[in-house]
Amino acid sequence: MMFTDIMKLRRSRYNLSKRLPMSEKQLKELLDQCLLQAPSAFNSQSARLLLLLGEKHEQLWQVVRRCLQAVVPSDKFEPTDKKIASFAAAYGTILYYDDMDTVSRLQAQFPDYKENFPVWAQQANGMLQFAVWTALAQAGVGASLQHYNPLIDQEVQKTFNVLPSWHLVAQMPFGAASAPAEDKTYLPLDLRFRVEK
Repeated sequence: MMFTDIMKLRRSRYNLSKRLPMSEKQLKELLDQCLLQAPSAFNSQSARLLLLLGEKHEQLWQVVRRCLQAVVPSDKFEPTDKKIASFAAAYGTILYYDDMDTVSRLQAQFPDYKENFPVWAQQANGMLQFAVWTALAQAGVGASLQHYNPLIDQEVQKTFNVLPSWHLVAQMPFGAASAPAEDKTYLPLDLRFRVEK
């Protein structure tokens, strides 16, 4: 398969089940390789992953539910609750982090680029997310990318004993897709891509 064909497999999947079409060992190896091979500015390797399976996965979405219940009016909470339940119904969740100690070290080492290192860390994390998401799709695993941070950051850090230097970027529930992806629309390429000669 061409890489562009594999990219087409990567879609947001919201109807996920607690089945996984690969072993947990294969999943760990896939994540290892994505983490090793995803590029980063100055080879900083600032991205971090936390893989939550079984009870830990369920616990995460209980944390999300509690945090959102504190800010969403009770008469409007039902749609939010259903969405959270759909993520909890997945096999597991990958949490994406940036290690801010790495960012700070590079800022001190290269002060001329100080303002850029947080941005470059985010870019590297985005490339890792894309690599993982695409590799999961190729393996027949559905996923979506969620962003409940910073609302959940402190409780997630405390619940899973996450290092204080790890800054939460995104959450990716994953599992076997139990429904096809929704239709995707595309802007015309001539509005998004220019060629100059």
